[in-house]
Amino acid sequence: MDEQFDLRPLLEYIDPATCSYTEWAQVGMALKHEGYSVDDWDEWSQRDGARYHPGECERKWGTFKEAAGSIVTGATITQMAKDGGWQPASHDDEILDWDSSLEVDDLDRGYRLIDTDYIKGTKLQKPKHWDPVDQIKRFVQALYKPEDYINYVTQAYPKEEKDGTTKWVPSGNGVYTRTAGDLLKALDSCKGDISLVFGDPNPQAGAWMRINPLDGNGIKNVNVAKFEYALVESDSLELERQNELFRKLKLPIATLTYSAGKSLHALVKINAKNKYEYQERVQYLYTVLNQNGIEIDTQDKNPSRLSRLPGFERNGDKQFLVDSNIGLADWTSWKDYIEDLNDNLPDIENLNDLFDKPIHLAPELIHGILRLGHKMLFAAPSKAGKSFGLMQLAIAIAEGAQWNGFQCEQGRVLYVNLEIDPNSAKKRLIDIYQAMGISHGNVNNIDMWNLRGKTTPMDKLTPKLIRRAQDGHYSAIIIDPIYKVLTGDENSASDMAKFVNQFDKIATELGSSVIYAHHFSKGAQGGKLSMERSSGSGVFSRDPDSILTATPLPVDENLRTTHVIDEECRFIAGKIAKYNPDHQVPEADMMNVRKMDDHLMSAFVDLPNKQPLLQRIAKERQQVKEQAALHTAWRLEGTLREFPSFRPISYWFKYPVYEVDHKLDTVMIENPESHAKWKKSMQDANQSKNEKAQSELEEAYQQLVDFHDDGAPVSIVELAANLGITRQAAYKRVNKSKQFEYSSGQVIKSKQL
Repeated sequence: MDEQFDLRPLLEYIDPATCSYTEWAQVGMALKHEGYSVDDWDEWSQRDGARYHPGECERKWGTFKEAAGSIVTGATITQMAKDGGWQPASHDDEILDWDSSLEVDDLDRGYRLIDTDYIKGTKLQKPKHWDPVDQIKRFVQALYKPEDYINYVTQAYPKEEKDGTTKWVPSGNGVYTRTAGDLLKALDSCKGDISLVFGDPNPQAGAWMRINPLDGNGIKNVNVAKFEYALVESDSLELERQNELFRKLKLPIATLTYSAGKSLHALVKINAKNKYEYQERVQYLYTVLNQNGIEIDTQDKNPSRLSRLPGFERNGDKQFLVDSNIGLADWTSWKDYIEDLNDNLPDIENLNDLFDKPIHLAPELIHGILRLGHKMLFAAPSKAGKSFGLMQLAIAIAEGAQWNGFQCEQGRVLYVNLEIDPNSAKKRLIDIYQAMGISHGNVNNIDMWNLRGKTTPMDKLTPKLIRRAQDGHYSAIIIDPIYKVLTGDENSASDMAKFVNQFDKIATELGSSVIYAHHFSKGAQGGKLSMERSSGSGVFSRDPDSILTATPLPVDENLRTTHVIDEECRFIAGKIAKYNPDHQVPEADMMNVRKMDDHLMSAFVDLPNKQPLLQRIAKERQQVKEQAALHTAWRLEGTLREFPSFRPISYWFKYPVYEVDHKLDTVMIENPESHAKWKKSMQDANQSKNEKAQSELEEAYQQLVDFHDDGAPVSIVELAANLGITRQAAYKRVNKSKQFEYSSGQVIKSKQL
């Protein structure tokens, strides 16, 4: 069992009563895999009183065998808990103990909303007619339901303080077997004499009440039945300033009580599902309060904490209810309010000196394309060589070379590799360097972060990336490809706005350009603007400062033949230059194979061992021709925010590099005939894909039928979990199938068969 992370608290977020049989079993399998006992599974299962059977967990536990492909890990419990509302704690997923101290200085944001220097204070409105019964009733009614068990303490003993004063502290457990309804009835019948309800109170000590409902069996944290309120009190500020601060922060306060001492006791609505969520929310609350000048006694985070009960006297002063149900309505509303205020946005700037000072733009990283600290999207179809293009760009920046005809400023590059095996990625870089024909003298300008198989959603990856890269002084961060870290619905504007904001964070925090790759949307691209070709929401096409798109060009037989001849002639010219550099080849002969053959023979006529050399060259020449026949043609277009548009650039993808070729400039994107052929091939591929999907569906359905030893039907949720796809995707598969039907959440064999 992992000592660093306990899965058992997460079970609080998973209701066994809502689990399918498969999900219930998966929880058990995950617990067994991670080293927990059957008792942990059994204890959790007991929460489903309707379906729980003693001994069933133990019998099932023995059947769990970890065959290949059937292992269920703790990640399943983690995901189910997330679906139930659990969120990792802000400090490396650490769940606080009740006695742990709060560390507010380590938080990313300050949450400083109010300057206490300008707080004058709001005067307390003391009740004109102090009625103890009315005070207690209003307090209890504001906090508890009639059926809630409550605990109040009226006994106290004197404690000598270090400064010589005497402090009265609660003594004993008080009464904890009474409900709020019982107490209210007793108060209604006591005719104003609270001693008939509480016994004779100590006028020096006052009285207390637990801040949360209990289970009626005790007064400790384990006895807390509902995690609804947290106690906020502070002795560091004057009472009037406490009163004003609580109100200005719009705390969702259920009751605000004067303690007849140095502080006001505010019971803040936490509305937590369980103790773990309670801890997280209290930590957040205390963080905000501390950052706004309210020093909190950290012992107050205890959910069974006692708070002052109005309606009692203390040292000659009266404990009274200052106010109730003030501030925002609930925890969610208040947290949203705080987050909205604490947006870390810059101040509004007046432009009165707009023409008085020179404006210094960020330097160009890729001349005419991208500035330092800006964002660039490189979009192309799948398997178009995007990674090769981005690696070529990384080398161009590292060496201060050109990329597709655009000059790059030399700088350091971090290449975030999300897809390629690390050694394969390194081999690609070597091949690209060699194909570009440039020195690798500045290869130390390239760092690579290999995350294949270790990716996390972009919002989780961003802070980790920033932390690792902050001392790297990178000119560019290249993220390839982004589909590996995509979060949310690709076609949702709101989801994608949150996603691309992560690139802004990286660029802002590191001062680096952020360059990332994405694939094209489906369908023909010829009638679309370049910025409309990338897949997903229009946010992708509007957010980057620069968008470069690579679109395939149809290559007819004549153009292909010309290209093969060009490559063949270039190869021959290269061999002549290598073995006989004194031999001059006129430029007019460079594209004529027959004349280049004549030059080759002439240049090699006097070379020793020319025959074996010519034989080897002939083999290499044939390979060049074969490779040239496989080269793909592309058109690079751009939509730029900071620069004027450039003329589209045509190039060949000559594995592993791009090479500009103006002979392609006249080729139109998407010849209708070639597109029809492409569409036919895609249809054939999709047919094969659909057949495979239906086969997987049949197999998954049969597995679940066999798994259900009680003959229970197969649900769409179970089917989706077995296939490892979403519920919607599973529904679509069933809907396309002729063998299955979907009805009321269940999947059944089609009646038509």
